[in-house]
This record gives sequence, structure tokens and C-alpha cells, in this order.
Amino acid sequence: MSMALKQVFNKDRTFRPKRKFEPGTQRFELHKKAQASLNAGLDLKQAVQLPHGEDLNDWVAVHVVDFFNRINLIYGTISDSCTDQTCPVMSGGPKYEYRWQDEQKYKKPTALSAPKYMSLLMEWIEVQINNEQIFPTNVGTPFPKTFMQVAKKILSRLFRVFVHVYIHHFDRVSQMGAEAHVNTCYKHFYYFVTEFSLIDHKELEPLKEMTARMCH
Repeated sequence: MSMALKQVFNKDRTFRPKRKFEPGTQRFELHKKAQASLNAGLDLKQAVQLPHGEDLNDWVAVHVVDFFNRINLIYGTISDSCTDQTCPVMSGGPKYEYRWQDEQKYKKPTALSAPKYMSLLMEWIEVQINNEQIFPTNVGTPFPKTFMQVAKKILSRLFRVFVHVYIHHFDRVSQMGAEAHVNTCYKHFYYFVTEFSLIDHKELEPLKEMTARMCH
């Protein structure tokens, strides 16, 4: 990674504080295991596979938090060129528009600018991953029955960040020399969600051609 890029990524230009794993917990160990397999230069397809004897919910929880931190950071690096003026619609090219919906203010799918959508998205994800009822941190505390459903929703919404960044801001990413970093993060994400069927194929459509070139 170039020095300039290192500085950008080290600035932690995230919207929200990072969620960290407590040292000594099982999830921290799993997080270390996931990082180690990546750092060992393992093929990403292999790196995402569930380690022998580990619980799938734990493995998914660790990756959801990690992808949230990393994608948040990627968006943070281009956010100065993603404004209400440049991106009045949260979209992925002319064919795909994403509308925001939540349980509070936006009960119906609502068209928003990309930065507004991103801000609400990161806020919403942070609430989910900091909720002990959904993402329990204590070993032995069972995951709720709805965990996988929430994880899938988080991941499919995070995928939309990649769609927007690749289709509307990739020149900015290239300009900053961050292309290889973003591509690796995307490949890791793609292999993970497809390994465990966590995102509907229809959702993956906007980046289908690019993914075919990059991941197959």
C-alpha cells in the first residue's frame, strides 16, 4: 500500500467509532484467526471457509463487524466527493436506485441522496452490532433466532456501498491509489457472502460483470 494511501486509511475517517472485539473472548480469537488466514496470503476463497469446529454464527458475526469497519473506511475516503449535489440519489448507475427504510423515521422506502443514505445505513448497522440481544459478546450467550436474518440484511446493505463506490466514485479511488485495497476488500466480501449464501443473487446483479472479471 502506498504511503499516501496508508495515511488515508490510518486516519480512520469513519463516520462511527469502530466496534472492537474484547481480547480474551472467543470472538476476539476468531477475529485473530480470520486476520491470520488473510495475512498468510491464503487464497481468499479458502480464507472465508468456516474453520473446523467453529460456530457459523460466530464466524458470520466476526465478519459482519470487520466488513462494517472496512467498508465504512472505504466510503469515508471518497465521502468528500459524494455530496447531495453530486449524488442526489443513492444509486448504482441508471438501472439501480436504493431507497431507505427503517422502523423509525422512514417506514416506507424513501429516495434519499447517497450521503444521507450512507449516514443512516452506518448508524443503523452500528445500532445492530452494538445490541447485545443480536450480537452477544459473551461466550456461551446464544445468538437469537433472528441473527442470520439481521446479518443478511446488514451485508446486503453494505454491498450497496460497494455498488455506489464502484459505479460512481471509482475514479476517485484510483486517483488515491486505493484501487488494489478496495478490490481486495470487495473480493473478500464477495467470497464470504457467496460461501454462505448471505446475499440474494438479485442484489449482486449491479456488479455482476465486474465480479465475473475479478473473482472467477
